[in-house]
Amino acid sequence: MLTRTVLPRAATRTVLPCALALTALLAALCGTVTGGNALAHHQPLYAWYGLDAALFALAVLLLRRVPERQVVPLVLLGSLAVAAVGLLTPPRTSDDAYRYVWDGRVQAAGISPYRYAPDDPALARLREPDLFPTGGTCVQWDERRTAAGDCTLINRPAVHTIYPPVAEAWFLAVHPFGRGVRGVQAGGALLAVATTGVLLLVGQDRRRAALWGWCPGVTVWSVNDAHIDTLGALLMVAGLGYAARRRARLGGALLGAAVATKLLPALALPGALSGALAGFPGRRPNRRELRHALTVLGAAVAAFALAYLPYVAVSGAGVLGFLPGYLQEEGYDQGHIDRFGLLRLVLPDPLVPWAAALLLGAVVLRVLWRGDPARPWGGALLVTGTALLVVTPSYPWYGLLVVALVALDGRWEWLAVPAAGQVLYLLGGDEVQQKAYGMALLCVLTGALVRRRRVAARLGERVGEQAGQRAGDPPVVEPVALD
Repeated sequence: MLTRTVLPRAATRTVLPCALALTALLAALCGTVTGGNALAHHQPLYAWYGLDAALFALAVLLLRRVPERQVVPLVLLGSLAVAAVGLLTPPRTSDDAYRYVWDGRVQAAGISPYRYAPDDPALARLREPDLFPTGGTCVQWDERRTAAGDCTLINRPAVHTIYPPVAEAWFLAVHPFGRGVRGVQAGGALLAVATTGVLLLVGQDRRRAALWGWCPGVTVWSVNDAHIDTLGALLMVAGLGYAARRRARLGGALLGAAVATKLLPALALPGALSGALAGFPGRRPNRRELRHALTVLGAAVAAFALAYLPYVAVSGAGVLGFLPGYLQEEGYDQGHIDRFGLLRLVLPDPLVPWAAALLLGAVVLRVLWRGDPARPWGGALLVTGTALLVVTPSYPWYGLLVVALVALDGRWEWLAVPAAGQVLYLLGGDEVQQKAYGMALLCVLTGALVRRRRVAARLGERVGEQAGQRAGDPPVVEPVALD
């Protein structure tokens, strides 16, 4: 009887505080997506996002006290609830989802999404009020005008789509489910929860899956705004998981599919190739690791090429869509650089792209040389996070890849990178870019320093214990003065 009485009380003391913090987080997220206003009047979002972040951190910290057998149900239920909140309203801070709906509709009509821009008269028969409001004044933040003066919710209606073929296949798959953006939002919720499930299966610590599943960014970026980056994150996590288990072909194919979803997951590929050059140049690389890495890379390239093949056959070079124009528009052009905010603090603009390439190349080489093949997500996080710190993009949903990798690797300090993107997205400006990403860099470096000191302290304790055992006496621990 004593055991039956004590265990529930112990569970209550550990599970209940975490559940209450999670409930408070859900309430705050509801306020964020329903009462936080939209991008055109985003000032109320500042307080909501701050509250979301604080409650998220509290819930994750309290999860550490939850007994192991109750972690998985709690993480999954929380992930379902966090995703469901994003379905409460149409997109609040991004209009990308309307393009997804349009591309799915165009493909359902048997037309390549790369062939025409949305305002092309050839597609006039596909225009419906959910994407082309009639009688509208086009004054809302998410409304645009076509070349003919019609109102549309699709951003950049005069340009071709930018999305790679796996993303386009997803848009077609969710097209029958829900009118307007509801279908792609529901698809985003499905992908978000599926990613949590894969993290629970692949990760070495199941509690870390909450870093993704309960993340406020999942509610906003993955579900409410329905960004396709979530599909890339899911495929990336699965691919890295199979690569770690020496399933090179399947892991590589999934990573190739992730790259064919949004291109950005290519930053995770070096992680999957971790240790391929171990020992070089002092001695020959480990043949086993090199063979594994080459198989992963070959499968990724093959999957990427096969995904593009049907669309290239129909549209040719048109599959590039708006990508070149997008890179120029977003400030990556040599003549007008708006990105690389931290590097522009110390270097003249002409040198910035070269310095960025050299810095990222050095990080990639380090992962290939000294990365751990059993934990490919460690190298993937280092490369992906570094790339975002170097480029300093203004779109926080790019950081969904970082959130997923943190949930695998556990280095929570990297969550500061997508947080910096969110601050920049709301406020804008060079000064905000440099301050936000500068704080993120400081957070990452501080976390790395603290982690290294902890590892050194543990090694010192082990050495002391071994020395004491050899002497036949228990180790003596001397007090250490902290600077």
